Amino acid sequence: MTRTHIVGAGLSGLAAGVRLAKAGHDVVLYESSGHAGGRCRSYHDSVLDCMIDNGNHLLLSGNRSALVFLNEIGAEDSLVGPSDADFPFVDLATGDRWAVRINEGIFPWWILMSSRRPPDTTLADFLSILRLAWAGSEATVQDLFGKSGAVFTRFLEPLAVAALNTPLDSAAAKPLWTVLRETFGRGGTACRPLIAREGLSRSFVDPALDRLRRLDADLKFNQRLKSLAISDSVVSQLQFGDVAVDVPSADNVVLALPPFALHAVIPEIPVPLESHAIVNAHFKLPSPLNGEQDTLILGILGGVAEWAFVRGSVVSVTVSAADALAETPAEEIGVQIWRDVANALDLSIDLPPYRIVKERRATFAQTPAAMKCRPGSKTRFKNLFLAGDWTDTGLPATIESAIRSGHNAAAAVLAS
Repeated sequence: MTRTHIVGAGLSGLAAGVRLAKAGHDVVLYESSGHAGGRCRSYHDSVLDCMIDNGNHLLLSGNRSALVFLNEIGAEDSLVGPSDADFPFVDLATGDRWAVRINEGIFPWWILMSSRRPPDTTLADFLSILRLAWAGSEATVQDLFGKSGAVFTRFLEPLAVAALNTPLDSAAAKPLWTVLRETFGRGGTACRPLIAREGLSRSFVDPALDRLRRLDADLKFNQRLKSLAISDSVVSQLQFGDVAVDVPSADNVVLALPPFALHAVIPEIPVPLESHAIVNAHFKLPSPLNGEQDTLILGILGGVAEWAFVRGSVVSVTVSAADALAETPAEEIGVQIWRDVANALDLSIDLPPYRIVKERRATFAQTPAAMKCRPGSKTRFKNLFLAGDWTDTGLPATIESAIRSGHNAAAAVLAS
């Protein structure tokens, strides 16, 4: 049986492992920490006394790789969201509230109706988004749209910052077009917003580990890769602390590591190293919002908060491209974001218990220069393959990109 060593049990490593184990490979999965999931996991927070996600992740119903992965691990029904492709927004500066409502079907007749568009936008404004389709490799989002105009400030900007986690004056335009083409470009059935019903681990991590165990994969935690040995263009050994794992020439190795971790063990492979932060805030309300309300996803403009996710009595908020905010004390962040949340949700509640989570290296800085540094799955070493949301998937560094990279790596291994 062919053996594949996968280093890294984030979503890219899990996706590669499940795909290869299903194909009959003897999979050994190594993880440096005591848990799987990487940036996509849940844990019990002692302050809130409930499970929260370490970071908030919004998926869309057109994220085909993520949905295929959930189907492979038996968790296809674990995502929830509105029945229609509706994106509610509130502008705290003006008090305006609206919803972008995407119709089903490929023809976007919704942009013809002012009731389905943000206020003060026109059909011509939305047609201007097609500039992304012809964006050059050096173009930034701001190069194409400037920083003004209602369609930019009230639709494209909040989506772009969340997807790219990079200030838009330096964010590459091309991957944003890939996102829009695969989701909004396919109509409402492909851009319905989704979040994990019971948390990221319950949707993506725990079922994947269970599936791997049923496929007889060998899972090894607390195994940090320190170095690797290469002989005749083949990885021959993996060094985990004091433990050396020999890699016979017939074995394969998939490194599903963050770019800075991969650079530390094999610096000759160019990777994007600059990164940006994401700040997440989780608030525990005294009771579920409006009773046992379904999940709510709300875009917030004109404040510090950007996207709010409401599940029961927990309100989680994400702020992307948040390098400066990440330097602010957690106490100040909590007060600032709660002020926005209370206004956005029309709540007259004093600051509830909260947790601030700062991901200082959440994603690589998705600039035009960084896009040129994204390697593919294959390397110049015969049995070494790469996976990670930062590899060349054509997408921004998202859950969809991470899972797709794992599938790409698995396909490359199988083809070899």
